[in-house]
Amino acid sequence: MGLYIIRTFNGNFSIFLLLPKDFNWGLDFTGGVVFDTHFSQSANLEQIRSKLHENGIESPVVQTTGSVQDVMIRLPASNNDSTIGEHVKSMLQNVDKDIQIRSIEFVGPNVGEELAQGAVYATLATLAMVLIYVGSRFEWRLGFGSIASLVHDVIITLGVFSALQIEIDLTFVAAILSVVGYSINDSIVVFDRVRENFRKIRRLDTIDIIDISLTQTLSRTIITSVTTLVVVMALFFFGGPSIHNFSLALLVGIGFGTYSSIFVAIAIAYDVGLRREHMIPPKVDKEIDELP
Repeated sequence: MGLYIIRTFNGNFSIFLLLPKDFNWGLDFTGGVVFDTHFSQSANLEQIRSKLHENGIESPVVQTTGSVQDVMIRLPASNNDSTIGEHVKSMLQNVDKDIQIRSIEFVGPNVGEELAQGAVYATLATLAMVLIYVGSRFEWRLGFGSIASLVHDVIITLGVFSALQIEIDLTFVAAILSVVGYSINDSIVVFDRVRENFRKIRRLDTIDIIDISLTQTLSRTIITSVTTLVVVMALFFFGGPSIHNFSLALLVGIGFGTYSSIFVAIAIAYDVGLRREHMIPPKVDKEIDELP
């Protein structure tokens, strides 16, 4: 009963987070201006961001491309007037007077819509492949449960980003796909232990077998998740602004994914009728011809 209460609370909580606000879409989806620049010496990314902020440019994306002297700068769509190139160059000359702007590209909203559609298709394709794999490897009810747990993880992560108005870009999509892969790995470990215990323990009911299996895999899942979260936290605190949102999405997704892969996936599978005979087909007695 406790699992159902927690699951219901998390579902309602995530929906509550999604309701009040819209998403804060990044430049990958809204379009904008992209500058390919070259500095005469190692570029100070924090100084570049500060200089852009001082001149009224909000939410710039500044990151190196290849070498420490090559920097890509992306600005929101509101800055796509014809004089933006000279304006940005004059600002950055205060950082490096020998700066070169190699190219300026204007990315329209249509390109952003195509990227958004591609991100949705990639996520749906991943979920479909997970369903096919788990359904063929184990049982379709477990496949359904695993998809439900993955949707649970995605909705909660989206809810957190929506509530905090954190920018959503393509790195967020990469984080979501990483969370999907991580969560399904934990779920498969639980599913495999359930199937093994169905074969070894014959006298207990399905719910008791599930409870034993969860207990046996719990320590493994927690240890694996904690070690992974330690690495992700290092990325979050020390990785810099360029991967800050990516690591935050991983933190939220893996944290809730650990819970859902243990308690949501198998609970949903049980709700839709998972039983011992679905995991272990009954033996068929073969007739033996009598010798003449």
